[in-house]
Amino acid sequence: MNITEHTSKRFDVELESIRSHVLQMGGLVESQIKSAIMSLVEGDIDLMNRVIEDDHRVNAMEVKIDEACSQVIAKRQPTASDLRLVMMVVKTITDLERIGDEAEKIARMGKLLLEERGLAIPRYHEVRHASEIAVEMLRKSLDAFARLDVLMAAEVVRQDDEVDKEFRAIMRYLITFMMEDPRTISTSLEILFVAKAIERIGDHAKNISEYVIYMVKGRDVRHVSLEEIEREILKAE
Repeated sequence: MNITEHTSKRFDVELESIRSHVLQMGGLVESQIKSAIMSLVEGDIDLMNRVIEDDHRVNAMEVKIDEACSQVIAKRQPTASDLRLVMMVVKTITDLERIGDEAEKIARMGKLLLEERGLAIPRYHEVRHASEIAVEMLRKSLDAFARLDVLMAAEVVRQDDEVDKEFRAIMRYLITFMMEDPRTISTSLEILFVAKAIERIGDHAKNISEYVIYMVKGRDVRHVSLEEIEREILKAE
């Protein structure tokens, strides 16, 4: 084995290690979202506190992966697809960290809502349904990241409209609720903040999927229509 082959194999190992850590971070963030929603629905304050306290783990993983990417760029000076992979990772972990922040926000809103149990509170069914779509989007975006699957990535982009529709439906429902009983305005607004956090989780999952398409195709598809993204994917087939 010559020096070039040895260096290339070491580089591949480093990149694979980074990818693996991103997926671990994604798994932790997914767990945080599920726990946050479960704590809200079940009124479990211990679980809410755990979600809030565990946010530092997500932050620490982002810092660790970011440092690994910086070292790879400094030592290996990657080009072409390798550079796109590193850039995809850096952007992905930023979105994952922000998803973790949204999970923490849901848990904090849950604690406020628990303090207001004396008032009639809107059902959480709509919020839970929206969160299930958002979690599915995150899971698919991580699968797309792991497999560099542009078709799966396109599915996530498509699903973002579903989460947006759910958010608008929740907002209309809460506005009606507040008009019927002004005493519940504060509570309803806190639930709206939860719904907005879920909508933002969907946005971040969509971002991750768009990075996958960038990685595979070499084209930045942010801020373009779904139709354009689908045409770009068909070129890859």
